[in-house]
Amino acid sequence: MKNSRTTPSLESQADPLEPRHLDFTRAVRGKYYERMQAGTNLVLIDPDLLDAFPDSASVNQALRSLKKNTTPRSAAPTQRQRKTASAAR
Repeated sequence: MKNSRTTPSLESQADPLEPRHLDFTRAVRGKYYERMQAGTNLVLIDPDLLDAFPDSASVNQALRSLKKNTTPRSAAPTQRQRKTASAAR
């Protein structure tokens, strides 16, 4: 009979990128609130882009370059005037 400690569990065999059930029974409310307020953002990069963007500095440089080269859009979208029923006839 095999020792149950040496057999891999189902969790270790599962795909690491597949969503799993999370256990929040020992969660602490507001534990990372201050960090979130500081403005930390997390973005997942596809594997084919990892060689071009190995760290956050290279991602930030590319995004700043893209932002500089794009034209700004107006903040408020323009609204079209509605046609009245009498104008449609």
